[in-house]
Amino acid sequence: MNTHTRSTAWFVRILMLMFALSGAGLLSACDQQGPAEEMGENIDESVEETGDAIEDAADEAEDAMDN
Repeated sequence: MNTHTRSTAWFVRILMLMFALSGAGLLSACDQQGPAEEMGENIDESVEETGDAIEDAADEAEDAMDN
């Protein structure tokens, strides 16, 4: 695995961790679930799915570079 691939994978993991922590902080700040809370949860889910897709793409790119 080359340096570029490792740095990309590291960046993706750090980015996903930041999104997860910011989402957890936003969710813990609310006591009642209202429309904004539901929308926030939907956004968090979308961000998580996007992060998963980015990680999958990075893994596929890494595999392609290795072959």
